[in-house]
Amino acid sequence: MVISRFSFGYVGGVILSIFNILTQLGFSVTCVVLGGQTLASINNTLPLPVGIVIVAVCALIICFFGYDLLHIYERYAYIVIAIIVIMLYALGGSPPAGYDLVAQAASEPTGANLAANILSFGGIMFGAVSGWSPVAADFNMRLPADTSPTYVFILTFFGVYIPVVFVSILGACLMTIQNPDYTTAYGENGMGALLSQTLSPWGGGGKFLMVVLSLSVIANNVPNTYSAALSIQALGKPFQRIPRFVWTVLVFLIYTVAGIVGRESFSAILSNLLSILSYWTAFFVVVVAEEHFLFRRPSQGGYNLDDYATPSKLPVGIAGIIAGLCGIAGAVIGMSQVYYTGPVAILIGDEFGGDLGFELAAVFSGVVYPPLRWLERRHFGR
Repeated sequence: MVISRFSFGYVGGVILSIFNILTQLGFSVTCVVLGGQTLASINNTLPLPVGIVIVAVCALIICFFGYDLLHIYERYAYIVIAIIVIMLYALGGSPPAGYDLVAQAASEPTGANLAANILSFGGIMFGAVSGWSPVAADFNMRLPADTSPTYVFILTFFGVYIPVVFVSILGACLMTIQNPDYTTAYGENGMGALLSQTLSPWGGGGKFLMVVLSLSVIANNVPNTYSAALSIQALGKPFQRIPRFVWTVLVFLIYTVAGIVGRESFSAILSNLLSILSYWTAFFVVVVAEEHFLFRRPSQGGYNLDDYATPSKLPVGIAGIIAGLCGIAGAVIGMSQVYYTGPVAILIGDEFGGDLGFELAAVFSGVVYPPLRWLERRHFGR
């Protein structure tokens, strides 16, 4: 999050760090609840709070062993998960399950309502992956300094895009299953129970895969925990003086307690709130990109990274903060969420509207930032 100081200023960087802390905590809560549900559904004997604690502690242990182990774990964990997902594809499409795409297609809306649904689903997917943008530098920094920016972009983009699409299509397919055992499992105990039911034809082997799958959320929670702790230190020098492991433990305690306390209903509420909170990543990406390509080209001096902790040498941040506020305004009028539908979103489709929050947040901030930043540089010289 420190890089945001070069466009939003020191104060703006602190504000964005707070946004990122909340975002990473939110995703961590949903991950430990999902992992706990998956563990609890294996034999229906393990209490959900115990499952949540097991998943959370495993993530904490990896964080404590350091940055190198984190990368080693992430490098290989996805292989096992990908194999299990392929198995789920096969089992979900076979008796006694079976995908019923025809029945699903018959219930789909048409015309403007279909467009609204596509926009809203697109917003959900963007919000799910755009949370990586504020934390990518925390992990890409391990690459050699002379690594091609194009190479970094390609690896990052497809490293996020491929697994998200792969798993999302599986989820969509599983939702078409009409077998009452499967629909009841999902309705009563959530996604973990549905996955357990899907693997049940394999008996003990399916239960073993469920254990492995439940622990797969660790691959998500490890970077969430690590980056949340880094963002806390980015709040200022007083926070940097406290060792990072203290913040790591604090983050662990917060999302573990929140997951246990709100395991029955809070996770659903939190998912809806995360959809709203994620809008900030749209204007964050746009403003940082515009600063980089318009105002930090090598011919203009680029970055003096040594200035990151000196507010007097950083941008004042007026342009970035105003652009962020404009982005928030765009998100408000364009969002279609459980708790609120904006005046622009409601114009698309039925009473639920179509989500244009990310698009409008990006456009509003993207239009406002360049001229304001030009004026800021002209007036303040930085």
